[in-house]
This record gives sequence, C-alpha cells and structure tokens, in this order.
Amino acid sequence: MSVVVCVYTEDRWEDILAAVASVRAQTRPALETLLVVDHNPTLLDRLTKEYEGADEVRVLPNAGPRGLSAGRNTGVAASHGAIVAFLDDDAVAERDWLRRFADPYRDPRVMAVGGRAVPVWSSGRRPDWFPEEFDWVVGCSYRGLPAGRVRVRNVLGGNASFRREAFDVAGGFATGIGRDGDKRPLGGEETELCIRIGRARPDAILLVDDRAVIHHKVPAAREHFAYFRTRAYAEGLSKALVARSVGTGKGLESERRYATRVLPAGVARGLRDQFLGRSGGARRAGAIVAGVLTAAGGYVVGSVRARRHGTTFPVVRIGEVTGAGAAVREGDAA
Repeated sequence: MSVVVCVYTEDRWEDILAAVASVRAQTRPALETLLVVDHNPTLLDRLTKEYEGADEVRVLPNAGPRGLSAGRNTGVAASHGAIVAFLDDDAVAERDWLRRFADPYRDPRVMAVGGRAVPVWSSGRRPDWFPEEFDWVVGCSYRGLPAGRVRVRNVLGGNASFRREAFDVAGGFATGIGRDGDKRPLGGEETELCIRIGRARPDAILLVDDRAVIHHKVPAAREHFAYFRTRAYAEGLSKALVARSVGTGKGLESERRYATRVLPAGVARGLRDQFLGRSGGARRAGAIVAGVLTAAGGYVVGSVRARRHGTTFPVVRIGEVTGAGAAVREGDAA
C-alpha cells in the first residue's frame, strides 16, 4: 500500500512530520509515503532535506494545477502500490490504520475503503454549541454515519484508500471542484469520483470501516461559528456542482437521509439537553438549523451558477499525469 499526503503550507510543519511518523509506525508497513507539495518551492525544499536518506518517504511537487485534487492525482501517478491511501496533512493515523484498510481488498470487487476521522480540538474540548452532526465541517466523521464496516456511496478523502484499478477505469480526481489553497473551502471531489467509479464498474463495492481511525486536528480558527457558516455555505455550493454533474439522484442520495432523519433528531436532542439543563443544548439545535439554511443557500446559488456556466470538470487519466517523479508500473503489489 502506498500512502499519499498532500501538503501546501509551512504553517503545518509539525503536523506534517506527525502525519508521516504515524504512517511509518503502522503495524502493516506502507510500501512508501509520498508527500506531494502544492506549488510551494520553499516547503518542497525543506521537506526534501528533512527526509533525505529516508527511502520509504518521497517528496515531490504537484504536477498539475494548484489544488488538492491535482495533488492527489500526482501522488497516485507516482505511487507503486496496488492500493493507494490518503491521509490529511494535519492528521495522525492509529497504528492499525493500514491493516484495517487492507483487509476488505481481499474481495476484488472492493474499489475503495474509508475510515473514521476523530476531531482533536485545539482548545482541548468540543465547543458546547458545535453539533456532532456537523463534524464534517472540520473534516471529521459526523454523527449519523453507520457504524462498523458498511457499504457507502462515497468515502471521505482525508481518510480513504482506493484500489489502483479504480483510477484506471474512472480517471483521477476532478480538478476545479475541491479545495485550492486559500480559496473558499469547497469539497465534493471524492463524492464525484466515487460516483464515477460506480458508473464505470457497476459491481464496485465502496466501504467505510470505522476501525480505520485517524485523529484530525481542528485549528482554533475552525472552532468559531464564522467558519462553521462559511464551510456550510461552501458545502452547498459543492453539492450543487456535483448534483448538476452526476444528477440529483446520485448526487444527493446520502444527503436526503441526512437532512430528513439525522438533522431533525439532532435538533430534538439539543432541545432535550436544554430542557435537562445540559450546556449548549439550544445553541447546538440552533447551529443545526443555521447550518441547514446556510448550506441550502449555497446549494441554490451553486445551482444557478451551474445552469449558467455549466459543470464540466477536467478529469485526467492517471497515466497522463507528467512530472510526478515516477511512472506508474503495471502489476505492482500492495
């Protein structure tokens, strides 16, 4: 298994080192760890020096346009494993993370396996107003996801793995849809890719195993309601793009259950906690309502923009990614 960690800023230097250290400490060793640097020559040079002589860690520049999707594609193209796993640069993986990912791939129909991301709050504790149902705002698994090892429509990109064959049949991550450095915190690129995989391979199985755990750092700036609203709005924009591209049936399949079952239950839980005198209950209920309305507003705006301007996302074939530092070798083992 190859592990790809996409990085872009020196502000996360210690986090990057911790992420790599967690991969090197796995009970099932990775074949290699690839650090893909997103158009930051200073960081590229610094990391190259840091891991000089570490044969299992390779540092390379993003060979495509700026952004997370192109960085991931660069990592896939340069990797040699039959399975490619992705870890966020501000997260650390538990020691059996890769072993949990590897087990389901014994079934040749399994094309992707995701895991669970647990938030690590910079303040030391969850803000009492922050609902667990919205942990996706900070890149983590949220309340309402099914437990255990279950089939899903899509995995979450910060803690996920894919069989290389999935990229061969469906192409790489679409650029122009996900995060791009300092721009609005969009998402949805892994959802769009997973839907493409399912269409290219109707027998494909995509799983989440909540025992494949990472601990994801939440910066102090993301513990505030202003970021909560910004991220919720951006998610609405992203969902509109994905739905317009792949159709609302698949594009909003999981979101319907989330909006009609998980969120109403969360509001009721918050109001109950308030009645019982538990801290933040009413604020959590209010945050859920505000998050829904903000995301819905983003979806409406995104839908209008999509109708006017279209939703064509560049999707590269992984074999066409150049400058990734190594060619993809057919038939390499995990």
